[in-house]
This record gives sequence, structure tokens and C-alpha cells, in this order.
Amino acid sequence: MEITSFDIVGLKLITPRHIGDERGYFTETFRADLFAQHCGNWTFVQDNESRSVRAGTIRGLHFQSEPHAQGKLVRCTAGALFDVAVDIRQGSPTFGQWAGETLTPANGKQLWVPPGFAHGFCSLEPNTVICYKVTSHYSAECDKGLHWDDPAIGIQWPDVSDPGTLSPKDRQQPLLAELPAYFTWSE
Repeated sequence: MEITSFDIVGLKLITPRHIGDERGYFTETFRADLFAQHCGNWTFVQDNESRSVRAGTIRGLHFQSEPHAQGKLVRCTAGALFDVAVDIRQGSPTFGQWAGETLTPANGKQLWVPPGFAHGFCSLEPNTVICYKVTSHYSAECDKGLHWDDPAIGIQWPDVSDPGTLSPKDRQQPLLAELPAYFTWSE
């Protein structure tokens, strides 16, 4: 299992090793000891799954505020997706910066998105399935968001991105400049 860092502190890319032969492959998709060593000692309390029927479907940018802030360990189990995380920790040297990664079942990559980041994705193929573990249960009161295409952030979404697929909630999300300080930077 390879775990690499981004320029944005806290985000990690986890690439499990596939051991394969003519029958297929085996892979460890999660190891608590390695995860704790590289990402911190988090406990996952819920697994979520979402399917996007159409290529170009945009979901996000979402996060949960305290006291139910969520870290997410994200992977793609069918199709392909472009996964994005935006640093929303006030005072962070990378506040408002984003990182993105293409996740597919074939590449096995997973993105660790800790609390303090907004998360979203765009499906690149029809019937894309995203699966993710979270560190806190869903809380409607703490469910927050950020505008998916804020020019101040400048996410380079894939060409297939279709704003017509946004949920009514995601069409109404605030810009980064309007976002209250839900999270603060601490080293």
C-alpha cells in the first residue's frame, strides 16, 4: 500500500497494491495500522455509497461542521470519477486551494479527505459508483456546502462536467468568501 501526500497538508492519496493473476486480483483496500500511521487515528462509523447514472454528474462540494465534522476515505467501485477536496480551514496556508484525483476500480486509488475540507466529485462514466467511509454519522444540522464552481477556488473540472446535474441544494451553496469559519487551522 502506497500513501502519498499532497501540497495541501492533511490530504492523502492511498494506492493499494493489486496482486493478480489470470483469475483476477486481490487487494487490501484498508489497513487501520497504516492508515493511523499516515493519516491519524480516526475511527470510521459509517460507509456510504452513491451511484451516478450519467457521466458528467456533479455532486458537492459538501462537508459537515462540528460537532459532527466528517473525514472521508473515498474510492470508486464502478465507472470512474474525478474526486476533489478544498481546504476550508481558516488560517491554513492552503485555504481555498484544491486537489483532485481520478479514481477508478482499476487504479484502486483512494482519497483521504479529513475534516476541514469540502468534498465533491464528477462522474466520468455512466453508472459510476463512489464508496466512502466517514468518521462521523450524518447530521442534517451540520450538513454544509460550498459552491462547486467558485472562481476564487478555480477547480479544473473535467470537460464532461454538466452543471445541469447539480441538485437543487448544490445550486444554492455559498461561495468561499461567504463561508463562515467552520474550521480553523492548527498545526
